[in-house]
Amino acid sequence: MAERSFAREVEDLKLGEGELFRGEGILAITKALLQSGVAYVGGYQGSPISHLMDVLSDAKPVLDELGVHFESSASEAAAAAMLSASVMYPLRGAVTWKSTAGTNVASDALTNLASSGVVGGALIILGEDYGEGSSIPQERSHAFAMKSQMWLLDPRPNLESIVKSVEDGFELSEASNTPVMLQVRIRACHVHGQFTAKDNQKPKYTIKEALENPVRELDRIVLPPQSITIHDRDKIEKRWPAALQFIKDKKLNEHFGPEKGPVGIILQGGMYNSVIRGLQLLGLADSYGNSAIPLYVLNITYPLVDDEVVAFCAGKQAVLMVEEGHPEYLEQAVATALRRRDIQTVLAGKGTLPIRGDYTAAVLMKGVEKFLGEHAPQYLGNRPPLPSADAVLADPKVKALADVVPARPAGFCTGCPERPIFAAMKLVEQELGEHHVSADIGCHLFSILPPFNIGGSTMGYGLGPASASAFNVDAEKRSIAVMGDGGFWHNGLSTSVGNAVYNKHNGVIMVVDNYYSSATGGQDILSSRALNPLRSTNNSITKAVKGIGAKWVRQIDRTYDVGKMRDTLKEALTSNEEGPKIIVASSECMLNKQRREKPLFSKSVKDGKRMVRERFGVDEDTCTGDHACIRLSGCPSLSLKHTNDPLRDDPIVAIDNSCVGCGNCGEVSEAAVLCPSFYRADIIYNPSKTDLFMARVRTAVIGFFQRRRQARRIAFA
Repeated sequence: MAERSFAREVEDLKLGEGELFRGEGILAITKALLQSGVAYVGGYQGSPISHLMDVLSDAKPVLDELGVHFESSASEAAAAAMLSASVMYPLRGAVTWKSTAGTNVASDALTNLASSGVVGGALIILGEDYGEGSSIPQERSHAFAMKSQMWLLDPRPNLESIVKSVEDGFELSEASNTPVMLQVRIRACHVHGQFTAKDNQKPKYTIKEALENPVRELDRIVLPPQSITIHDRDKIEKRWPAALQFIKDKKLNEHFGPEKGPVGIILQGGMYNSVIRGLQLLGLADSYGNSAIPLYVLNITYPLVDDEVVAFCAGKQAVLMVEEGHPEYLEQAVATALRRRDIQTVLAGKGTLPIRGDYTAAVLMKGVEKFLGEHAPQYLGNRPPLPSADAVLADPKVKALADVVPARPAGFCTGCPERPIFAAMKLVEQELGEHHVSADIGCHLFSILPPFNIGGSTMGYGLGPASASAFNVDAEKRSIAVMGDGGFWHNGLSTSVGNAVYNKHNGVIMVVDNYYSSATGGQDILSSRALNPLRSTNNSITKAVKGIGAKWVRQIDRTYDVGKMRDTLKEALTSNEEGPKIIVASSECMLNKQRREKPLFSKSVKDGKRMVRERFGVDEDTCTGDHACIRLSGCPSLSLKHTNDPLRDDPIVAIDNSCVGCGNCGEVSEAAVLCPSFYRADIIYNPSKTDLFMARVRTAVIGFFQRRRQARRIAFA
């Protein structure tokens, strides 16, 4: 296994009443679940929530002692369906995934879960990956909460608030018989801090008790059409009022700053830290968070408590709604609440603040400054000099860098086994021409960018081959679809491969098997080669596709063999056999391999064992300087350097110290019939006497020929 270990941090999960818990937001959530008496936990890994799954996996002894069932779900849909245990039984359950991508996958199960309602507390922990650094399209979980009528928590980004929100979330769910979403943004997941711990609680009602005492309530089963009207009435007439009352009674939303003022700010809880920082830069808040402007913090962003909104806005000239993302759901809801009560307070929001993008402290500082300038300029009379990079960015020399410094797109890691797959595809492209390539979610998506420039669409996790299904027509060329092993087990086996087999699709499907769910941190999956004592691994992708009817299947167990990859892909594109042509290209993820092997290698060297590490280099005299190897490999360890040869103007290729010795550059050169300039060197640690003797012999022989060549050069000069 190569998953990141949280063995040390797991010890903190055992802290008891009154002890101080220090750590990261993800760990605090885990501790809060255990303090809340959760009975079962599941989920699917994905940034920024991956580590929650890793922590729970490492915490198995703690979970077992408490009687908590933990499961790594096959997909977000499987995790959401798991919460059905709370529909009939008073079991507290929690699941987690990356949102909104994962929420899209889980939406069918969530719709039914929200329809039937729950008896036990059901908490959905969403890692909200929103902003310019996001790895998903820009959407919001808020839409799903409104659509299915589930309550949405967005706590202030500090450990005390996050832990309290987990506890409040379970209670709110039980008080209103409704599943609750807990949205934790990237900054909340990775914020560090401390809180006073409580004792872990065993579940008040266990999975074992539920199994041994089955319950069946017909009205709670989603059974259209008769149940739909019952459930809809229950949502509106019982659950919603119960949720609003609980939120008001428990004061889950918070007020900061003075009680009264000419203006105020309403904000999502997750925006609190950035708003306070923006106010600090304007001189309107101190380092302890004391604000000169009244703040109404929505730790519950859905449902909105109209009474609280109206009470906050009444008597103020204007309020600013700080709502990151679009559309402006909260702004619309606040406007409706004010107008229905005939409150004439001016509502500012989008327009004063940007319509889209991250609301960083700098963005909020400018937005709040604009708002106050229009509605309460007296607050801006004693502000400090505002930090600004505008002058630097306006410098012509800085602007000129945009034309000189090349863009640095995301790319594969050094030694990545997926790079030779796309090098082989480029070689086939040179011979057979360009083909339509459907991409998928995962590391292989980087093939769309330079130097490979392969890929025409991305439709979803495990949907690469399905997104090529419309191209199943007679033509001179076939489509190629690329899918990773994570996507294959998540959704691709049935939706993509099964669909292609059923419809006799003649396209090519490339399944990139790197032994892990690599892009999310190296978690094991069904086809991982590791012997995992907790899960079933070593399940063959090749057997799986054959099991659903695929006939043309090729397994390649070493993707670094570029020649074999090229020939197999060419065969797939030219075969006359009917049906999908499936290539399973397998090699271990190099990042996880290095993570696993480096500590073992270093320990062996330290223990005095003879160890050999392979490195590759480029012969300066042989390199032609055409850089084709870089264009066909793109490895970050390949760079350029100038020589001292006055007859050579172009820089030559060089390999830096990040090389991991995968050999891909040499394989590509051989398959593409490039210059034979690559060589391999074996670096020996703790050499034997034989190694030392052979080194002296080689040095003498090489030195002899080098001196002779130098003498000839001098003679010719």
